[in-house]
Amino acid sequence: MTLTRTSSRSSRGSQKVDGIESLPSNATDNNAASTGPQQGGELQRGLKARHLSMISIAGTIGTGLFLASGASIAQAGPLGALIAYVMIGTMVYFMMTSLGEMATLIPTAGSFNTYAARFVDPALGFALGVNYFLNWAITVAVEMAAAALILQFWVSPDALPSWVWAFIFLFFMVSINVLSVRAFGEGEFWFSIIKVLTVIIFIIVGILVDTGVVGGDKIGFRNWTVDDAPIPNGFGGILGVFLVAGFSFQGTELIGIAAGESENPRKNVPRAIKQVFWRILLFYVFAVFIIGLVLPYNDPNLLSNGGVDKTAIAISPFTLVLQKAFKPASHIMNAVILITVLSAGNSGMYASTRTLYMLAKDGKAPKIFARVNNRGIPLMALLCTALIAAIAYISSLFGSGEVYNWLLNISSISGFIAWAGIAVSHYRFRRAYVAQGGELDRLPYKASFYPFGPIYALFLCTVVICGQGYSEFTKPDPNALNLVASYIGLPFFFLVFISYKLYYKTKMVPLMECDFSVSNLEDTDADDKMEEYIPERSTLEEKDSGKIES
Repeated sequence: MTLTRTSSRSSRGSQKVDGIESLPSNATDNNAASTGPQQGGELQRGLKARHLSMISIAGTIGTGLFLASGASIAQAGPLGALIAYVMIGTMVYFMMTSLGEMATLIPTAGSFNTYAARFVDPALGFALGVNYFLNWAITVAVEMAAAALILQFWVSPDALPSWVWAFIFLFFMVSINVLSVRAFGEGEFWFSIIKVLTVIIFIIVGILVDTGVVGGDKIGFRNWTVDDAPIPNGFGGILGVFLVAGFSFQGTELIGIAAGESENPRKNVPRAIKQVFWRILLFYVFAVFIIGLVLPYNDPNLLSNGGVDKTAIAISPFTLVLQKAFKPASHIMNAVILITVLSAGNSGMYASTRTLYMLAKDGKAPKIFARVNNRGIPLMALLCTALIAAIAYISSLFGSGEVYNWLLNISSISGFIAWAGIAVSHYRFRRAYVAQGGELDRLPYKASFYPFGPIYALFLCTVVICGQGYSEFTKPDPNALNLVASYIGLPFFFLVFISYKLYYKTKMVPLMECDFSVSNLEDTDADDKMEEYIPERSTLEEKDSGKIES
């Protein structure tokens, strides 16, 4: 296979950047995303290896683990919850290896919506981008409300209204993101260290409590034999926990977006992806296992719905276990959960901003959002995200909060839709790479178990999406409005997808026209000899592309 290296240069202040690209795509405007002009500057690769590693290790540790894991054990039992977390964790691992293969070859801040536009259909890329942008912007509003509630654990709401605290936190999150991408990375690095230390301490204390070293008698596997344990509600209980476990892992895909601003993504992204497996095993599966050992599934304190409030923090399974060793655990966990909420909001602000930026850069959103200041920050996209988050939060303060609840329902399955999009994109990515003459051994990172991995991830994502209304369906008298609310995010996604497809008359991108071009790579990446990775279409013109179906 003959390979050609081309070079493009652009200015970033006084710094010259060498980009490495494959030959331009020969796709039509309808079959490839267009690239808008740069406005002012470019994103900067300011995320170091330690930033990316820590984001991959602890980026998704949050209220889903610290609070909702207790409700998971109450619903499915200790073994049922463990099975659910292992299955969802395996799906997330395969999804991340799929994303890693694409992100190391084509590191971009647009991540999976860019890949969907290049390898599946521009309409799918647009729908995924809009879906993901709104999901994280609304998530920022949720974290604003959660942070204000958490502070009521210490501060009376009479001292300062909750909405004031909420906007103080919004200002804090915007301030971190407006400084530089390195400031965001540093913030997440230290937030993640605190979360990791909390989980490690919890696991150690949990083992000591279970073995009787501290906190009283030895427990062992006693709680696995209580009543109907270890799986009290059968498969239905496990299916219900699928949803909770899935939400606990939301945000894992941020590594793909961060790859667009990381130093030497060819080396750092694969390293971060490989750590995902150990994070899932240690911080989720092992933590859920410890909770199931120490606390019986029918403990009334575990029946909390996992919401973020003063009561939930006091009866968090982490708090209940840690209190067996030392009493002030509730105050410690409250501080950790507050940091967790700030971390989630900070990540949401980053993800939403970069998604909107890439939509604008690809000509799918107003060009003003593609403007980047001299610090590498898409400021207008950041301000737009903050504005939407503020509006979403304000909607929760008026009336019964119905508008806010519908916004939450629209975004509730956005993460699963994004994961399904990653699986589909990777399936097409690999087929297109091989069809265009690419050699798998030359990929900078190769996902394991293809095509089983993306197919398995797509299947479980579909199960989770379809199971959104499971709890309502199982009621003797299901509420039609609640069922509609459970699935409203799905028709919203398809509405965006179909509208774009009909307006621009897009079609599925043929395998031979899928775009593998790469740009905005640092000089340090030149040593990776990108020309060894990207297939050159000009050498394939003699082949009968008509024999390769899309």
